[in-house]
Amino acid sequence: MQEHEKTLFTLVVIGALIGMSRLLVSSEPLSARLIIGRTILGSATSTIAGIVLIQFPDLSPVALVAIACALGILGSTFIEEYLKKNVNKWGG
Repeated sequence: MQEHEKTLFTLVVIGALIGMSRLLVSSEPLSARLIIGRTILGSATSTIAGIVLIQFPDLSPVALVAIACALGILGSTFIEEYLKKNVNKWGG
């Protein structure tokens, strides 16, 4: 596995773990749909941290992981709240 593939895999795993851990500390009842949705959402938002490598190609892996964690937590929270607020407008 090449270095960029390892980095992408690390970011996806971090996001998935953040998504699942946010679910475990919430008071919402667990369901397969919720677990899968939060895992996918956390993974997707944390991989956005890879964009930082375009501007700073020599960024340390620790800094990249920190950015991924922040995006995984804050990004998925924002996206989830936005979707909950606007789902009725889209006919859901």
